[in-house]
Amino acid sequence: MGAAVSERARRVLEECLSIAAMSEEPGRITRRFLTEPMHRVHAHLRKQMEDLGMQVRVDAAGNLRGWWPAEASNGDRLIIGSHLDTVPNAGAYDGILGVVIGLEWVRLAQAMRRDCPVEVVGFSEEEGVRYGVPFLGSRAMTGCFDSGLLGLVDANGITVEEAIRQFGLRPSQIVQAEMDGGVRGFVEVHIEQGPVLDAEGLQVAAVEAIVGQTRGSLEFTGQANHAGTTPMHLRRDAMAAAAEWITEAESLAQRTPGLVATVGRVSVAPNAGNVIAGSVAASLDCRHADDSVRRAAVDQLTKRAEEIAIRRGLSVRWTEHMNQPAVPMDLRLTAMMADAIRDAGFQVRRMTSGAGHDAMIMAPRVPATMLFLRSPGGISHHPDEAVLLEDIEASLLVAEQFLKRLASSVR
Repeated sequence: MGAAVSERARRVLEECLSIAAMSEEPGRITRRFLTEPMHRVHAHLRKQMEDLGMQVRVDAAGNLRGWWPAEASNGDRLIIGSHLDTVPNAGAYDGILGVVIGLEWVRLAQAMRRDCPVEVVGFSEEEGVRYGVPFLGSRAMTGCFDSGLLGLVDANGITVEEAIRQFGLRPSQIVQAEMDGGVRGFVEVHIEQGPVLDAEGLQVAAVEAIVGQTRGSLEFTGQANHAGTTPMHLRRDAMAAAAEWITEAESLAQRTPGLVATVGRVSVAPNAGNVIAGSVAASLDCRHADDSVRRAAVDQLTKRAEEIAIRRGLSVRWTEHMNQPAVPMDLRLTAMMADAIRDAGFQVRRMTSGAGHDAMIMAPRVPATMLFLRSPGGISHHPDEAVLLEDIEASLLVAEQFLKRLASSVR
């Protein structure tokens, strides 16, 4: 397996770099939902799938789907995949690594001659860049693609419905994208996109859950006034209030295990150097694997904002934009993944994903789990995003053990 796994890993790396060149922007990796480069990605991967003897189709949501039926199969299949789209100026591995590795899982299943049919899926959209709503591909595959999504409009005035038609697909057939029965489970292989594995010197990890998220914004409203003539004790400074609250958010997260709280965007009015800020809107992104901890943190931060506003003579308004519950992975499949990591000769690390993934959309419908690969430097959503050849090799060794266990579990 040694020479073979090295060859497979090099092929994965080369494929990811080849597909990275299929971009909307020269010199940058940008590939949004059903834009022109997605045709090239589909054509490239379709050939790979057909060369493996897979049955290939593109569903009406633009998901590329290849199915390899094992000999004497009972029809129940393992689905493995991730997304084909990227953020603007992305790295070469987020999403696409999980699709390309999926083809190696098929090669492994074929070589092992196990009763384990595999469907590899390249989801058309996960990032939410073009239309502001993520998971369009996996929503369709799980039957939760609301028809209202077809009316969403991008920056160029093109609706989702029009984008689907322009890609040569029929929006009326999206209902047919829903997966049928006979699914053993879903596996998503993904770079961690964080620094934990790198800091611990580990190559892979089994993902137990995907964190819940609350996103919203606070707007402090005070009184804009002259910066030189207004004494400090008579000010109603929205910027000072926001700064105090931002520090509170950081402090709460630091003393609450597992909690992350981020204020990544601030909008100030009138935004002039010699004028006291009259209003400040600040975003909040709060995440935790335990929904009760996350909700308590958000409640505490909104209450603290009110206290700050009252003391400073301001008003404050909280607007919630997203409340996504945490999604646990399937206990049985995750245990199987952890056992596969151990059987492949690696230290077992279980962890929670701090980022959202297609697995969180698939999990309510079918048993799902994830395998993380180390992200060198913890960098992702950036051109410096990387993956190590040795870590791809490790993931393929884990895949072999996982497929053995999966096949044995249905005998």
